[in-house]
Amino acid sequence: MATKVKIDDVLASGKRSLRTLPKACLLGPTGARLWADYVEPVPGFAGAIDFIHKLNIPLLYTVKPEGCRSFEPANVSWFPSHLKTEFEGPGFRYTEKKFISWDDCAVSCQVWENTGERDLVLKLDTDSAKLQVREGGGFSGVFDVPQYEFRIRTEIESNQPELVSGLVLSPNGRVELIVAAALGIEGADGEDELRRRAERFTANESGMDEIITKQQSDYQSWFDRTPRFESSDPLLDKTWQYRWFVLRHNLADPRWGRLQHPLFYEGRSHKMSKTPFEPKGWEFSKMIPLTVPMHLLEARWYPDNALGKGVMSNMKASQDDEGFYRCLFVNQTLHSYANFMGWAAYQYYLVHRDIAFIREILPSLKAQVNGEGQKLGNRSDKLLTEYTHNRTGKEYQPSYWYFHQFPKDIKDPNTFTPLKRVDRSVYHYLNSTGVTRLCEALGDAEAPQYRELAGEIRCDILNKMWDADSTFFYDLHYENDDKAFVKNVVGFYPYWAQITESEHDEGLLHAFVDSEFNTPCAFPSVSADCPVYQPEGGWQGHFFKGRNGCVWDGPTWPYTNSIVLDALAAESKRRQHTLDERFGYYLREYAMLHFSNRDLKRPYLVEHYSSQTGEALSDEVDYNHSYYIDLLIRHVAGLTIEEKRIVLDPVNISLDYFYLSGIHAAGHQIDVSYSKQGGSLPQGYTLTVDGQIVCSSERLARMEYNL
Repeated sequence: MATKVKIDDVLASGKRSLRTLPKACLLGPTGARLWADYVEPVPGFAGAIDFIHKLNIPLLYTVKPEGCRSFEPANVSWFPSHLKTEFEGPGFRYTEKKFISWDDCAVSCQVWENTGERDLVLKLDTDSAKLQVREGGGFSGVFDVPQYEFRIRTEIESNQPELVSGLVLSPNGRVELIVAAALGIEGADGEDELRRRAERFTANESGMDEIITKQQSDYQSWFDRTPRFESSDPLLDKTWQYRWFVLRHNLADPRWGRLQHPLFYEGRSHKMSKTPFEPKGWEFSKMIPLTVPMHLLEARWYPDNALGKGVMSNMKASQDDEGFYRCLFVNQTLHSYANFMGWAAYQYYLVHRDIAFIREILPSLKAQVNGEGQKLGNRSDKLLTEYTHNRTGKEYQPSYWYFHQFPKDIKDPNTFTPLKRVDRSVYHYLNSTGVTRLCEALGDAEAPQYRELAGEIRCDILNKMWDADSTFFYDLHYENDDKAFVKNVVGFYPYWAQITESEHDEGLLHAFVDSEFNTPCAFPSVSADCPVYQPEGGWQGHFFKGRNGCVWDGPTWPYTNSIVLDALAAESKRRQHTLDERFGYYLREYAMLHFSNRDLKRPYLVEHYSSQTGEALSDEVDYNHSYYIDLLIRHVAGLTIEEKRIVLDPVNISLDYFYLSGIHAAGHQIDVSYSKQGGSLPQGYTLTVDGQIVCSSERLARMEYNL
C-alpha cells in the first residue's frame, strides 16, 4: 500500500521566511556542519550563514549583474532539498537553484539570459577582507571564530573563472553558472581537499540539471530509509513527513571538540541578534539535554543505530561529576536541564537491542539518577527540588511565585520559592525505571535498588503532590511541602508516566475544561483560570523578554502538547478506550500547529504559540523540541515494542485506513495495517512480522505477539 514518498513533492511550498524578517528566505538542506539560518534574496549565499554553531557569516559569495540593486519581487519556491528563485530584471532574466550538501558545500546553479540591448557584466563577489582571489578564478581564505576556537577554511570555485573579474554576456546571450563554496576547519580540512569538494560541482560537464537531480537524490536517500505511514487523513500524513524533515534538518555531525558524535539540534534558528559575526543571546544549535530524550523517541524508529548512539555518546561526554547532563558546545559546557534520558535510552534499546552500547552507557544513566537524587533530593521523601526556575525548561512558571502572591517584579530573588517539582520528580521516576529495565536486560545486580527507588518516587508523587479536593497534581514548597495551588501543565505528567490509579482519574479531565486547559489552542502551560495567566507570554503585561520571549504562564508549547497527548492515549487504553475521540481531536489540533496559519501548504513549526489565538509567538522555524512520529506509531498504529513481545493497542481516531511499514525493531521488520473496507489493504487490523501475518482482527483491538 505505502509507496516511497518524495520529500520534495510532499513539502514543496512557495517562499518560506522568518516571521520577524520577511525579506529572508529559508533554506531546507543542511550539512554536517554548515547551514543557513536564512539567505538574502540575491544570487548565491548571503544572509546569516552558520558553521557548527551560530555565527552569522553575512556573505560567502554572490553574483552581481552590473547596475542591479534588488532581486525582488522574485518567484521563490522552497523545497526540502534546495531553493529555487526566478527573477526578471532590467535587461536580464535569471534562474537559480541552491543548496547545501551534507559535506558542507554551498552550491548555487544559475542560468542568466541577457534580454537587453547592451552587454551584461556578471561578477562574482565575496568578503574581500577575509577571502582573497586565488589563481584559477576562485577565492580562498578563512573566517575567524574566536568564541569557538576554530577558523573556517573556505574554498570557492566556479565553472567560469572570468566571473572574478567580470563575465561579459552579450545581448541574447545565455550562460550557465555553477559556484560552490566548500567549508571546513583550518588545520583539519586541507585546502586541496576542500577545493576537490567544490570542484565536484563546478567541474561537472553535465551541467546544473544533473547537479540538482543528484542533490535531490542524495537528500532523498535519508528519507528513503524512514518508515512509511499513510492514512485516510492527509493532515496526519503530511505532518508525519514534515516531522521527518524536522529531524533531518536538525541533524548535525560536528566532529570537533566536545561534540564528536552525530546529534540533533533543538533548532537551527535562534533567539539571537543577526549582527554579522556577533551572535548574542540564546541559540539552539548545540546539544540541549532537555530535548535529547525527545529526539531519541523519534530517532529510534530510524533504522540507522548510529544516530541514537551518537546522541547518547554526546550526552555522556557532557556529564559533570555530579551526574548532571549539561548543554554542550564544541568548546564549553553550560548548565544542565532536567530530562528523562534514562527512560528514553531504554525505549531506544527496545527497538535497536544494541546490548554492547547499552552496557557502555548504563553507568552514565545510573550516575544521573544517583547524582540528581543526591543534589536535588531531601531527607523527607524522594521528590526532587528545583532551585532555578528554568532548569526544567519551563521558566517563569507561576508556581515558583505562588507563595509570594505573584508579585509584579519576578526578578526580585526574595519573591522566588524553590519547589519540589512535578516534572522533575516524574523524570526521576522514569529515569529510575529505565535504568531498572536496562539493568534487568544486562543482568546487572543493581536492578532491585533502582526498582525500589522508582517505587518510592511513585508513592511520594501520588501521596504528596495529589490534591483530592481539586483533583490535580501540584508542585510543593521545598521546606514544608505546602502545595503551590497553580495548575501547571506538568500536573498531567503523572498520567504520562502511567503511575496513577483510579482515584486520580478525574485529574485528567482538567485537560478538557474550557476555563482551564481546553483553550482554543490547547494545552496552555498554565491553566487559564490562573490569576497570572497570559496566553501570549510576558508577565502581567510586562514583556521583559521581548515579544518572542519564553514565559511559561499561558502560551502553548508543542513540547508539552506531545507529553499530554501521550498521557491521553495511555490513559484511554487503560480506561477501555473511553478517551479515544478526545485524543483524536487534540492530536489533529497539535498537528495543525505544524503549519503556518493552519495552511497545509506552509509547514512551519515553532517553539510556542498563543493559547487563545494559535498565533506563532516565536520564530525558531522547524523547531525540534517535541515528538509526533512516536505518537503515531505507538498510539494511532498502536505498535509498542516490549522486551519479549509486540503489543498492538491502537487508539481509534476514526480513520478509514492506515498503513505503517518499514519498521525495523528487535531484529524484525514490522508492518501494521488497518482498513474498514478492505481493497488494497486486507480488511481489518493486521500485524505483519518479517513478511508473515502473525496477528489479525476484524476491528481495531488489542493483540499481542511473542518475540
